[in-house]
Amino acid sequence: MTDVLFRPRRSVLFLPATNARAMEKAKGLPCDVVILDLEDAVAPDLKDQAREAAVQAIKEGGFGRRELAVRINGLDTPWAGADLKALSAAGPDAVLVPKIADAGDVARYDSRLSHAPDKTQLWVMIETARALFHLESIAASSKNTRLGAMVIGPNDLAKETGAQLGGGREPLWAAMSMTVAAARIYGVTALDGVYNNFKDDEGFAREAAQARAFGFHGKTLIHPAQVDPCNRAFAASDEEVEWARKVIAAFAGEGSETLGALQVDGQMVERLHLVQAERLLAGSVTDA
Repeated sequence: MTDVLFRPRRSVLFLPATNARAMEKAKGLPCDVVILDLEDAVAPDLKDQAREAAVQAIKEGGFGRRELAVRINGLDTPWAGADLKALSAAGPDAVLVPKIADAGDVARYDSRLSHAPDKTQLWVMIETARALFHLESIAASSKNTRLGAMVIGPNDLAKETGAQLGGGREPLWAAMSMTVAAARIYGVTALDGVYNNFKDDEGFAREAAQARAFGFHGKTLIHPAQVDPCNRAFAASDEEVEWARKVIAAFAGEGSETLGALQVDGQMVERLHLVQAERLLAGSVTDA
């Protein structure tokens, strides 16, 4: 796949696909991604209704620069087949799939999306204990599938492993670090999981800062009130933006096209720093 990291994915808001009011409101929020949920947020007797609502939302559009994704039900459920068929035809920006175990699961979902538009990516939830032992091969499958993002699912990981998550999420540090590392190797977006208490502003701010410190590109959210603080947490500082612009300008100078390294403010920078600078500026987008 092409390098997906140039598109900002700081704030990724989950919404039940059955909540028409929330979906309409999301069109005016400064989030980078909206995920319409057909899985956890939808009761079994509303699955068909939710799917139809998601397809209609995709057709109607109106989400502006925001990416529109849909989280489907897993292949081990009665609804996955209909979800995949409907979304292959509707063509959202991404289809998010739950509880994968290994690269084989990525391939199975990918094959079921073979008729979807080229723009439709496959995003996967990292929320099973088994997936933690296959993170690199999962990320590596991006080379020959639609895989574009890996999303940590802390609640399910804690349930599977028996971990007790405190404010620092220490039991998940290894899983978080390895997920980011695997994603970074293969140019896949890495997204942190949700913070459940949407009324705890201080707790959310700490966790969002932690996610950025771990190297995540953004964080999934469960409430619109979390969007602005999430964008702030993942925004580049003024100093970082200034440095990135200097690096880009230096490599755009006359005669620099053949250089692998040059000096910026007395420091040697290489073309890998140019890539990093371009990514940083792409991720600093704040307009709706």
